Amino acid sequence: MKPIIGLSPLYDDEKRGLWMRPGYLDVLYACGAIPVVLPFDSSTVDVEQILSICDGLLLTGGADIQPKLYGEEPIAELGPTQPIRDELEYRLLDKALEEDMPLLGVCRGSQILNVFLGGTLYQDLNTQLPSSGNHAMEPPYESVCHKVILEKGEPLQVLLGIDELPVNSIHHQAVRRIAPTLVPLAHALDGVVEGTWMPGKRFVWGVQWHPEWIWNVDARQFRIVQHFVDACKRG
Repeated sequence: MKPIIGLSPLYDDEKRGLWMRPGYLDVLYACGAIPVVLPFDSSTVDVEQILSICDGLLLTGGADIQPKLYGEEPIAELGPTQPIRDELEYRLLDKALEEDMPLLGVCRGSQILNVFLGGTLYQDLNTQLPSSGNHAMEPPYESVCHKVILEKGEPLQVLLGIDELPVNSIHHQAVRRIAPTLVPLAHALDGVVEGTWMPGKRFVWGVQWHPEWIWNVDARQFRIVQHFVDACKRG
């Protein structure tokens, strides 16, 4: 049986519609999973039923996260937020972590995992950490923007067997204070946290870059998603 992976949907405020970047679906199909885009229903009962048919959860990229969730007021450089999506993903995270469901957070997904578990974010890297350089590359996103240093002995470095990994980079927010239950997986040369994981769980990883854009030109990115899908397989 192929594992079913639930994906948090992207939301178009103007059209009030759900959508999904095909790269997420393509890489999950290529890894032998069945991706399912989840509905925007944040009621606890419905989330429990929705996740009962899933073997794993992938939290996708997208809009900025409300600073009030980590105890801050918004700064002028904060981008558009989507409270409806924050609420949905909080309920998904609550249930997925309770059930020890394998979980992968990509970009925003990595950030909201950190916030949910008690960490904070840079609302805007250029403003709050000017020395961080450019983390928001121009297309094509299949190319490389910078490299990340993999934390020695942590699961990502062990999986890939390398110390540095070239990545793309499409974000202006990032983990600031890491949540107490998370451990760094990788960091950029400027010190920005680029990956985290949660010990004691079957699989809870967050990556700041976008494997779904680059997996078909870099086998190491494919291997990260495959490792997640493998963790979702039952039995």
